[in-house]
Parts: sequence; C-alpha cells; structure tokens
Amino acid sequence: MSGWIMNRKHRSIGIMGGTFDPIHYGHLVTAEAARGQFGLEQVLFLPSGTPPHKDPTHVTETKHRYTMTVLATLTNPYFEVSRVDIDRRGRTYTYDTLRILQQLYGEHTQLYFITGADAILEIVGWKNSESLLDMAEFIAATRPGFCLGEHQGRIQDWFASRKKRLNVLEVPAMAISSTDIRERVSKRESIRYLVPETVEYYIRKNGLYSQDVQNTAGAHE
Repeated sequence: MSGWIMNRKHRSIGIMGGTFDPIHYGHLVTAEAARGQFGLEQVLFLPSGTPPHKDPTHVTETKHRYTMTVLATLTNPYFEVSRVDIDRRGRTYTYDTLRILQQLYGEHTQLYFITGADAILEIVGWKNSESLLDMAEFIAATRPGFCLGEHQGRIQDWFASRKKRLNVLEVPAMAISSTDIRERVSKRESIRYLVPETVEYYIRKNGLYSQDVQNTAGAHE
C-alpha cells in the first residue's frame, strides 16, 4: 500500500470482501454506490483466502479469483485490490481481516464493511461478532425484492446497543449472482454484460466453470 495512504488522517475506507468467484457488475456497482453515498475515499476489494462457511473444494483457485478482481477494478482509480486475506494461512474471518486493516490504516481511519443484507442477518454467528462493531460501520447492500422484514428490528437493535449504525444501501445490480454466472458458463450460455469484458475473456481463456473442468477438479485438489 502506498505511503500516503498510511499517513493521511480521518479517512473513510470501504472494505468489499468476498470470494469473487467470479467478480461481477453487482459487486462493482455496489462498491461505487457505497463510495458515493458514504463519501468513501477508497474501496478496498479483498478476495477471500479460505472462506469459513464454504467447502474449499468448491471454490476456484485463489490466483484466478484475485486476477479477475484486479482486471475488473483496474479502470476505477478509487478501487484497489488487497491480498490481505489470500496471503495468510487458515480460514478467512472478518474479525481477523478488520484487525489487520486497523493496524495498517491506523486509528484515524473509519472502516466501512460492505456486504449483502442477507449476510447481515447472520452476523451474530460470525467470529467475535460483538468486537466487529467496534472495528467498522456496516453497509448492507440489498437486492431487489429482498427485505429484512421481521429481522430488521432485531438487527437494528443489536447494532444500536453497541452504538454503531447499520446502513442499508439499495442496489438493483445486486440481483446478479456469481452462482448464476458459474451455471451459465457451465451450460455455455452468455455472461456478457454480467461481468466486465476482461473478466469474461479471462474465464473463457482459462476454462473456468466449464463442465469438463468441474468434473475433473477433485483430482487436482
């Protein structure tokens, strides 16, 4: 990370974590919307190393997910990709990630953790969940038709009791799904306009998500 990033005070940094398998326009639109609405000086994309809630044998190799994320964010000067999660061993927990970022950026930087609204409903089960709220503000990006519903009051109270705000951000592009994109590729269907052209080309060139690759992946684990 650049030295000037480390020395500036009173900064607001967005943290966009995920497997990015693959990264798509939903992720990019969400990050840009959060940057604009909350006045973030930068959004840091963190491809996960070993996600704690996913079978690692069903996750694409780190090198591919990282490269696709770099390709997708290359033209936005406010986006940066970090290897914080993928360069350390063991399961990738949000608590550990935020702790490292706090040390890197210092006490004068406010971190905003950007995630899906559905993930927010499960935050109480995350590692050291109560401590997370002392580390960052949370931005819950909602998909069209998704509603926190009866859970909203409980989640809002949980955040408020710790003097932290839960920020809800409506993003139509969140309807795009990495799962759907993988399925489309495996069926040889078009993914144009769902991912950046650079990412689409990378997927095709490396044979990611094709039936042939999926059927033989287990032999190479």
